[in-house]
Amino acid sequence: MAYVQGFVAAVPAANKEAYRKHAADAASLFREFGVTRMVEAWGDDVPDGQVTDFKGAVKAQPGEVIVFAWHEYPDKAAAEAAHQQMISDPRMEEMGADMPFDGGRMVYGGFIPIIEAGAAGPAGYIDGSLLAVPEANKEAYRDLTTLQAAVLIEYGATRVVDGWGDNVPDGKVTDFKQAVKATSDETVVFSWIEWPSKAVRDQAWQKVFADPRMHAADTPYDAQRWVHGGFAPIFDA
Repeated sequence: MAYVQGFVAAVPAANKEAYRKHAADAASLFREFGVTRMVEAWGDDVPDGQVTDFKGAVKAQPGEVIVFAWHEYPDKAAAEAAHQQMISDPRMEEMGADMPFDGGRMVYGGFIPIIEAGAAGPAGYIDGSLLAVPEANKEAYRDLTTLQAAVLIEYGATRVVDGWGDNVPDGKVTDFKQAVKATSDETVVFSWIEWPSKAVRDQAWQKVFADPRMHAADTPYDAQRWVHGGFAPIFDA
């Protein structure tokens, strides 16, 4: 994988199965366009934050659940070609006419992985994150997350990916920059950790937080604006 399109949406809890079916029906079309893996994960452990959080990122309403999702491509050119096909294919218009969630509040963007450790899914559980990192701190962030990824995999994670914002558009209602309150000199990072199960994840985090290697360096970003949560995959293909 060399390019990622990341998405966050708010879906009514009552529409969970309709959303899963919507994703499954779309998968064959997206694969036709060049997507190599498509993951949709349903919010399970999504905390409220004091400054930012996933619910605020998509202006979630009562009764809505956060979905964290991504599409993987072999490279940026494939992603750009897919985008052109999507906006011109009438099947996409038909699909968009009957979405089981408010697409106007979905946030999306393109990201270049700067860290990819471990092996790709299928995942049993996912930790998803959004960050705002100063552009000048890109290498410091890469160094830190490389160290942390090794620790996470040591304790049971199967894959860790950090995607550096490449094509992160401004939105009319919501967008990734608003989600993390990014300033003009910051880049949005879309990242996730894949686990074999929630049980493994819960046990691992206790060890991770206690490991001194996770606290060996200064954090090269504002951790108060870190958006994070735990998600259960409902579609992974």
